[in-house]
Amino acid sequence: MTTANFVGSSPEWFEIEDKKPANHAFHKSERRDESLPRIIGNSAALQGVLRLVRMVAPTEATVLIQGETGTGKELIAEAIHKGSQRARGPFVKVNCAAIPAGLLESELFGHERGAYTGAVTRSIGRFERANGGTLFLDEIGDLPLELQPKLLRVIQERQFERLGSTATIHSDVRVICASHRDLVGMVSERQFRADLFYRLSVFPIELPPLRARPEDILSLVQHFVRDYADRMRKPVTSIAEEFMMGLERYSWPGNIRELQNFIERSVILADGAVLNGSLPKLHCTYESAAPVTLDEASRSHILQTLNETGGVLGGPNGAARRLGMKRTTLISKMKRLGVGPFQGSAGLARATASVG
Repeated sequence: MTTANFVGSSPEWFEIEDKKPANHAFHKSERRDESLPRIIGNSAALQGVLRLVRMVAPTEATVLIQGETGTGKELIAEAIHKGSQRARGPFVKVNCAAIPAGLLESELFGHERGAYTGAVTRSIGRFERANGGTLFLDEIGDLPLELQPKLLRVIQERQFERLGSTATIHSDVRVICASHRDLVGMVSERQFRADLFYRLSVFPIELPPLRARPEDILSLVQHFVRDYADRMRKPVTSIAEEFMMGLERYSWPGNIRELQNFIERSVILADGAVLNGSLPKLHCTYESAAPVTLDEASRSHILQTLNETGGVLGGPNGAARRLGMKRTTLISKMKRLGVGPFQGSAGLARATASVG
């Protein structure tokens, strides 16, 4: 018997028979912070995000989670909810891009019978269902312009009316939003209301793409292999070294979602104890995607650095030092790019307040 390399400290692991030690074995069980469900990885970029989650979760602040598609924005929103005093309340999700614009208002605020053609019964909206808990508005960048002032009013005044009713309903809801779109650019192009953007971005969190945290790929792969092997009753107990190296070299433009789907397919095709198979085609890299502007790249890099430093600007371990610029230059650049006082550090809040 030989025992392959493994991650973590649990005494339980799979033993691999007649397999070379280079294969990656994985545990039957794994440690994880229950307040941060299913968030896998130990990279500095991810830990910076989780520090912000822990800081903002106990507050009532509105949170805006930004990042590419497939980076796990919903999981971060759920972690904030579970780390708050609203954890026992409902966590209600709405995908603003998945609901037709004509129905979204009713979906959010509800309607009375006869409010419009086809409204044969009263409907309770998502804000009402989320009372005492958290409402997660995914893809907020797709919210129609005509609904944006209504959302702003609900967030600020904590009250609304169902469609077809004049009765005011009070709402005790914390709002968390997410978007993969450049909301700052949308504001400048008048595609998104500035007042709503500033209200939503009290505490933005930028999620790093998977290519920025390659050291987490092994843990993610082991997690997904274990999960799908258990579901499909497959005898997979380890991952071939060459296969794993190929996964770590790939850029994963679809991020964690693409990785998860690829591992599910690989487990379906697996016919032995060691997971091996065709690797993703390396020409499908992030670099082949549509280019971003220089400002977008600079903003993303600054946000990622602020996440890694917990929002600290100055000092030997601050963002300014890491970015190779003066603290005052960084503050000026943040203001120009629309990076506000939201990284959860008192030092950052004081620094940016002085330029407001």
